[in-house]
Amino acid sequence: MFQFLVKRFLYSILVVWGVVTLVFILFNLIPGDPARMVMGQRTDEASLAAVRSDLGLDKPLAYQYLKYINDLSPLSIHNHNNLNSYIYLDKSVYSIATSVKLTPSRSIVLKAPYLRRSFQSGKTVTAIISETLPNTFILAFTAMIFATIAGITFGVIAAIKKNTWIDRTMLIFSAFGMSVPSFFAAILFGWLFAFVLGNFTGLNLTGNLLEVDDLGEGVNLHLKNLILPAFTLGIRPLAIVTQLSRNSMLETLSQDYIRTAKAKGLTFTKVIWRHAIKNSLNPVVSAISGWFASLMAGVVFIEYIFGWKGLGYVIVEALNSYDVPLVLGSVITLSIVFVVVNFMVDIAYTLLDPRIRLS
Repeated sequence: MFQFLVKRFLYSILVVWGVVTLVFILFNLIPGDPARMVMGQRTDEASLAAVRSDLGLDKPLAYQYLKYINDLSPLSIHNHNNLNSYIYLDKSVYSIATSVKLTPSRSIVLKAPYLRRSFQSGKTVTAIISETLPNTFILAFTAMIFATIAGITFGVIAAIKKNTWIDRTMLIFSAFGMSVPSFFAAILFGWLFAFVLGNFTGLNLTGNLLEVDDLGEGVNLHLKNLILPAFTLGIRPLAIVTQLSRNSMLETLSQDYIRTAKAKGLTFTKVIWRHAIKNSLNPVVSAISGWFASLMAGVVFIEYIFGWKGLGYVIVEALNSYDVPLVLGSVITLSIVFVVVNFMVDIAYTLLDPRIRLS
């Protein structure tokens, strides 16, 4: 168990490092000037040069990359005699826990990871993520619960009603759900339920879970604003979970121990609930794990289309304004979430099936 945890931890670090490196390189390959995005298109060259120097953009690319990794890593190396003059140091948020002297001029520092400040707003990336990530989690969690409960229910019903019109309807629905891209589904459902049928559904095309009232004196809870984005985000995983639940249930129902349970006189309902469903959930858990990756990608489009102020919405705005620290910090956060969820799924395997052991 301990060896497994160590291996997964090291693997997770490599995954996050790979994501950071890839996004950093891609951003520097894309034409654009962050300094000009900050100062405006009509700024003189002297002001632009000053901004580039302040942001460290006048340094070689390799130097910028190493400095960013140094900021991001909990263990980093600094000049211990002149730490406050470090080019990317932000005294207000760069919290140092302790430091150990390595050489007469260098120290290794234990600190909280520093994601720097947004080029556009000047706020720390950590603060922006802390404000918006809960909205993304609420949306993702709601979509996951909806897709899991409805998908398992539809899949079990389709397996029990094999080769009937119910089964065929479920299969057609699954094929439709898996083939429709997230951004198209968001536009389609938004137009249909919020525009065409808006008078009947009462749903808004855009909106957040918490919104300030018209007088600006209070914050109101609007659960209905969660319905459309959560339903749209959950359509694809719902289709996948339905298909896998059906196939896994059919395979489980053909096993010898199911026939033995029936021969013992157990009712069909007890056979389904006590034996078949639990033993057919492993593929569903695996699907939820894999779905989380596509969910994190799809949430970017869905949040932007429905005006849901989550991390996906922030990423799109940051891409439009070439806000490199904010994009990097957001992508790193989503990568860490994905790695943690995959690890939790591995643990869940052993709970669902005692035959599986972590190794």
